[in-house]
Amino acid sequence: MRAEIISVGTELLLGEIVDTNAAFLSQELAALGIELYHRTTVGDNAGRLKQALTEALARVDLVITSGGLGPTDDDLTKETVAEVLGLPLVLHQPSLAWIEEYFAKTGRCMPENNYKQALIPAGGEALPNRKGTAPGVSVRKEGKWVICLPGPPQELCPMFREYVRPLLAAESRGVIRSRVLRLCGIGESALAKEIADLLANQTNPTLAPLASEGEVRLRITAFAESVAKAEAAIADLEQKLRARLGQMIYGVDDETLEAVVVGLLRQRGETLAVAESCTGGLLANRITDVPGASTVFDRGVVVYSNRAKEELLGVPAAVIEQVGAVSPEVATLMARGVRDRTGSDWGIGITGIAGPGGGTAEKPVGLVYFALAGPGVNLVREARFTGDRQQIKRRTTQAVLDLLRRTLLAARE
Repeated sequence: MRAEIISVGTELLLGEIVDTNAAFLSQELAALGIELYHRTTVGDNAGRLKQALTEALARVDLVITSGGLGPTDDDLTKETVAEVLGLPLVLHQPSLAWIEEYFAKTGRCMPENNYKQALIPAGGEALPNRKGTAPGVSVRKEGKWVICLPGPPQELCPMFREYVRPLLAAESRGVIRSRVLRLCGIGESALAKEIADLLANQTNPTLAPLASEGEVRLRITAFAESVAKAEAAIADLEQKLRARLGQMIYGVDDETLEAVVVGLLRQRGETLAVAESCTGGLLANRITDVPGASTVFDRGVVVYSNRAKEELLGVPAAVIEQVGAVSPEVATLMARGVRDRTGSDWGIGITGIAGPGGGTAEKPVGLVYFALAGPGVNLVREARFTGDRQQIKRRTTQAVLDLLRRTLLAARE
């Protein structure tokens, strides 16, 4: 079954609200094995909505709309669907009774314009709305299927789960499953070269690289007649990728790099403290966003000034004066200092130039040094990141977390 989503609402086109409905519906359709060909957004305009519906029905079997089922004059979805399908609107008495009861429970009389919400295209099925006054509609004609859902997510999502999903599941001939592998330490172009043969010869499952901030993701998608077969196909390709890419793969799906690091520290029963300059506490923030991080994260200090580096970490003023605050020597002393002064197993030091100003020809914006001190370990790395201030800070913390992750994995082997 081929599908298209049409999101209705001028507020979507103006960017006043984010279309979370389309993302939700896309995920649900994929899980049901229904191929989504297009997603269209159209304003509250009958002519343009009619055009969008006509084009959609010419190229797919199933159209799902969201929005435009309210009581006002610009809520025109059902009316336009009925016109495109050549069907009259008829009163659905149970829906009218529900709407009247809805208002009665609040001690109000139903406004006259809410009456239109109980109208559905002839031959269609009304989908109850337990969270609002606008029923949904499922209507079929000549092999085409249109499902109209309300716009508010708190109404659309439960209506889909309770009523639409069972209808679609009965029609679906398979399932689609996806798994995302998350990688650090390799760029998108280098990754594409590394797996060029797998990308060139893909059929089912499919493989797609997706660039993200400081990492790359590989999405594996399989279509099969059952969940078990789809997951087996994904597992087979994943095994090949892991054999080839090794530790560059740090996690799967929604797993974050900081969560992986916290998990590794917890397994080892070890603690971490960090000293940050140019990242301004972002590394500590990412780590403490992980539930349960308090079992391994001792503390983080932001030592932005030279005086702070000297007073809180014991970095000698003479060293800073000789080589500069942005240097491998200072990063190393920061990592050792925060480790020694907190008694933590691991210490991290970060110093750099996040910009947009402050750089020189010798030490440009984006130059970062980060160091790791631990049991028998003293490492320091130089990186030259591009991007704006926030991107440089984010990419720095990503590189630091990846260094710690790889070091912990190596120590475990």
